[in-house]
Amino acid sequence: MPVLDVDLMVAEDLTEPFALDAAELERLGLLVLGHEGVERPCSVSVSVVTDDAIAEINEQWREQARPTDVVSLECERPDDPDLAPGEPCELGDIILAPAYIAVQAKRFGTTPADETRLLAIHGLLHLLGYDHIEEADAVVMESLEDALLAEATAGRLDAVATTRHEELQMQAGEGSDGA
Repeated sequence: MPVLDVDLMVAEDLTEPFALDAAELERLGLLVLGHEGVERPCSVSVSVVTDDAIAEINEQWREQARPTDVVSLECERPDDPDLAPGEPCELGDIILAPAYIAVQAKRFGTTPADETRLLAIHGLLHLLGYDHIEEADAVVMESLEDALLAEATAGRLDAVATTRHEELQMQAGEGSDGA
């Protein structure tokens, strides 16, 4: 059974409240890690920031000078051969922007909480090595997001991610998030 420590840091100057709490983020993370067969103890940092702050991070790490919904910065992978058996794995950082997410939720007809669930799953999959740069990889990643989101919401949401990558890519000129 996977173990996940979530370090949640929420900026004080948010204009939109963060829709989830640390317990929900941990539940979603454990779902993803369990699905991926990760047995090593892991930790992840989740930062909740303003649109301005995520735009700076997006520019620094992705050379995209604009706000986005999520940026994932990988540190270690659970299967890293340099980690000793049983040594905890620091997966990395997931940065979320609730104001951006709230606008996106309206566009896709979801709630900020459900949109944040999707993006937390999306961010964690990036930390585990998934990507959506190539269309074939996007299909795999989005299908997995859909399945995990359906499981996380007891089937209430079962096809949220599919087709978003292409639509957001067209809108932004390159992609929806800071993979």
